[in-house]
Amino acid sequence: MAAPDATARDAPCNILCDGRVTADTWRAYPVEHGNGDQVCPPDEAGYRVTLQNWMTHRRQYRRRRHPVAVWLAPDADPAGLLEPGATTIDPTGLAMIAIDFPVYTDGRGYSIAQLLRHPLGWQGALRAVGDVMIDTVHYLARCGFDSFALKPTPFKVLSHRSAVFFRSP
Repeated sequence: MAAPDATARDAPCNILCDGRVTADTWRAYPVEHGNGDQVCPPDEAGYRVTLQNWMTHRRQYRRRRHPVAVWLAPDADPAGLLEPGATTIDPTGLAMIAIDFPVYTDGRGYSIAQLLRHPLGWQGALRAVGDVMIDTVHYLARCGFDSFALKPTPFKVLSHRSAVFFRSP
């Protein structure tokens, strides 16, 4: 599956993490300039790359000062995060994994999260992005997500009264 549309998925948004609403500082490394998966972003904090980009440049990313986040499409194989011959994910150079939910009814991201947390041993940050609604946060957290890039509407309510109920375990 192609990387998300930059205007739809990469507009500045807020995230829900540990019961607090904060600004999302991660930005997608643009791939619309042709061979985006063939080029690494600058060694600066806050870049999110595609799984293909990670697979192509994982050695370079592991040597960087600033780790990257990896964006997974709902049809991605999370085993692509493994080093050849490894059975668990090496977190070196990898700050976060973001799993895309292109539509509210697409549940494949739940399965990817389960695979990442249990057989693949990912202990780092795991974010739900895309068409993520407030009423799914509890279910997403049960699958291992610890932050959520929600649609903008619920933040007005959450920031005033409800954030305490969605703290990660």
